[in-house]
Amino acid sequence: MDPRTPCLIGIAQRTVREQPGPEPLDLWAETARAAADDARLPAERLDSIQIVYTDSWQYDSPVGRLAERLGATPRHRAYSKVGGTAPQLLIGEAAARIAAGDIDSALVTGAEALATRRAYRQAGEHVPWSHPAVPKPPYGWERPPHPSALAHGLFLPVHTYAIMETAWRAAAGLAVEEEMRDRGRMMAPMTEVAAANPYAWRRTVRTPDELARGDRFVGWPYTRSTVAVLEVDQAAAVVLAASELADRLGVPAERRVYLRGWAYGEDTWEVAARPVLGASEAIGKVAEAAFLRAGLGLDDMDALDIYSCFAVALRQACDAIGLDPLDRHGLTVTGGLPYAGGPASDYVLHSTATMAGLLRAQSGHGLVSGVGMHLTKHTYAVWSSEPGGRPGSAAPVFVAKEVPLVDAFDGDGVVAGYTVAHGRDGGAQRGVLVAEVPGGRAYAVVERAELLADAESRELVGQRVRLVSDGKVNVATW
Repeated sequence: MDPRTPCLIGIAQRTVREQPGPEPLDLWAETARAAADDARLPAERLDSIQIVYTDSWQYDSPVGRLAERLGATPRHRAYSKVGGTAPQLLIGEAAARIAAGDIDSALVTGAEALATRRAYRQAGEHVPWSHPAVPKPPYGWERPPHPSALAHGLFLPVHTYAIMETAWRAAAGLAVEEEMRDRGRMMAPMTEVAAANPYAWRRTVRTPDELARGDRFVGWPYTRSTVAVLEVDQAAAVVLAASELADRLGVPAERRVYLRGWAYGEDTWEVAARPVLGASEAIGKVAEAAFLRAGLGLDDMDALDIYSCFAVALRQACDAIGLDPLDRHGLTVTGGLPYAGGPASDYVLHSTATMAGLLRAQSGHGLVSGVGMHLTKHTYAVWSSEPGGRPGSAAPVFVAKEVPLVDAFDGDGVVAGYTVAHGRDGGAQRGVLVAEVPGGRAYAVVERAELLADAESRELVGQRVRLVSDGKVNVATW
């Protein structure tokens, strides 16, 4: 084996249940030291420190503050943009730098303290955390939402994913109630995994029927119990190193996990611009490239963690890679984002750390996927207890072509996907839909209460609607 072969040799996770809890910097430092200890590597000797973007707090110098805490002077530093693919992109960059001989070791860490932020807010207190960025920097978008999406109030994932969910449901030929029952069957096994995971945020086993009935709607047809739980206090870290350094540190072979192959690709950035609203063109291409680079296939996998922020993310992945949603391996090793926890951009660090621990314990191969933005960005990574393959790079293996987006439209269209936004009191507030119109697709809002009730009572995809525009916002009626 090449002495420059990168391997994962340190893992750590932390979940804080008592609020208020530590700030993100404290969590970064704690998990970084724990992962470095697990790797038998003094934290001050780290050559690279990389941090996943945190929504909880904007520091003046995130990596610099962590390096100072650790007493490290890393040659390489990175702080990611927003998105659920960020952890794998950082891990992939670290592995590439190690293989090229630029560095010998790298830490990738991330943390959120959104539950603590909520606790302070509910107490009417300001968050007393250290080293704030002044002025506060812009949000870490790679690309901001489209002006037409913003004009129609469409920017929260709970609404964009719900629109794709209804498009998927219609294409699958499921009635509204059938989709909810199918969702319950798919996600109930995830609650069992979370119940056995000491780091999971929600550790209550739920039955398919309980999940199908759900609780209050958030973005119809999604209920609160079947979507990612964002307000968590969680942190994770991994340490990668060159095999020759792992040898010098005395890390046993059975505690090394290898990135056999990974790939990145993109669907469209705008939901309405997807060629097929309920399906992903990119996922199949990305998974295929990851498996090819790993020299392995889906049938070789002993464990899976498919990104699970919303049901449609699981469904599109299963459709694209030919995976049964009720596969005997299960869809997650953590419990998934709705139950283990969905710490903003950081979840894939938790699924990677958990997968690494599993492969240390039982050997074999595991697949970990990531999703960024509105089912736009995709990573697939094959991890193994055995070296081999060729890891890959962040260069996209596929980029989907966009359907034209019509900002303002007056005339008739056909519903391609839709959702109804609900308030905290459980009541329906407004609808947002994507309509097929001459020249492309358009967003529209639904305002009338009787139309919102109708939209939730039956399948609206395929319904002909009338759009009236004021030049910025299209309003749909039927």
